[in-house]
Amino acid sequence: MYNKRVVFWSACFGMLLFGIVLITLGSIAPDLKEKLGISDITAGTLFSILPLGILAGSLLFGPVVDRSGYRMLVSVSCLLLSAGFEGLAFSSSEGFLKLCIFLIGLSGGAINGATNALVSDISDNDKTANISLLGVFFGIGALGMPLILGILGARFSFEKIVAVVGIISVLIGILFAVIKLPPAKVVQKMPAKAILSFFNDKVLLLIAFFLFFQSSYEGIINNWTTTYLTDHLSAEQNLALYGLSLYVAGMVIMRLLTGTVLRSIPVGKILFASFIFLLLGLICIKSEISVGIALAGYMLLGAGLAGGFPIMLGFTGVRYAALSGTAFSFVLTVALIGNMIANYAMGFISQNYGIGHLITVAFAETIIMAFLCVIILKNLDKKKKTE
Repeated sequence: MYNKRVVFWSACFGMLLFGIVLITLGSIAPDLKEKLGISDITAGTLFSILPLGILAGSLLFGPVVDRSGYRMLVSVSCLLLSAGFEGLAFSSSEGFLKLCIFLIGLSGGAINGATNALVSDISDNDKTANISLLGVFFGIGALGMPLILGILGARFSFEKIVAVVGIISVLIGILFAVIKLPPAKVVQKMPAKAILSFFNDKVLLLIAFFLFFQSSYEGIINNWTTTYLTDHLSAEQNLALYGLSLYVAGMVIMRLLTGTVLRSIPVGKILFASFIFLLLGLICIKSEISVGIALAGYMLLGAGLAGGFPIMLGFTGVRYAALSGTAFSFVLTVALIGNMIANYAMGFISQNYGIGHLITVAFAETIIMAFLCVIILKNLDKKKKTE
């Protein structure tokens, strides 16, 4: 037997690491460029390695945890993540740095998928609420790392700070190695038919494509917000960074509310409110009344996007309780592909048509996601009525 509370909080620590994974490279990029004397083009290559690693980790974790359980995968991932962080801190070779960044992405992707699946497995009727709470720790990691670098950067080098994160990764890996975790679900060889059935499941495919657009939405906001505010709205750099911070804060606050005071609210109502927040946020930004109104719009966008992953992963966990790891791996891989495609497309649109079309793309994604959401909820309701 395992203690659900202990397992849940351990998963939260793992998700905290993933939040740090996604934000650290961008936070220390100027220091790395100065230290190694690398160009902007080389830096761009380094940025592209991280999502490839995350994609690989997201693809691999599911079959592993369903076949062998969580302990080995998460513990080893934390150790590899530690090695990646230590290499990131002390590497003096561009080639070795690329390997370390891939390790960080690979391990982070595996930890992200495994902790979401783990919380789904230990939750009975409150999967969405618990996954929302788990997502709060992603936001804490994403917000906390730049804050720590800013506060301690004057006293300690970025190498020492990143090295400490590597040590924390080892400690979290040891935690997963010693606590009791849910057992493996598949005691024999995993049947290929079970995996192929995903492609015949209309609802799972709809969920995967909803997350494709959800992830791409989050990606373009994460990566293009500062450019939009500085170039299109002529905001100062520090205000543009506040916009990104408020976006993450809006997401964290909404996920915290969803996991606590709103946990008894039907998910359909939460999704409806989410799309209202998205539309209001886009209207605030598009109005161009002032930078302050735009910043408020970004906070609303964060609140609107907060529910997508927890709710859809909750649906997936209920639908494939016996193969939750592999099912999560499937939908998260599709989601990450959406993120990578959207960022490339946004770069093309920005260069040829202007960064102002960021909001045009976001409006289009909002409409597509709302359409997919309605179809998903109708299919799930139909299935519930026939049972």
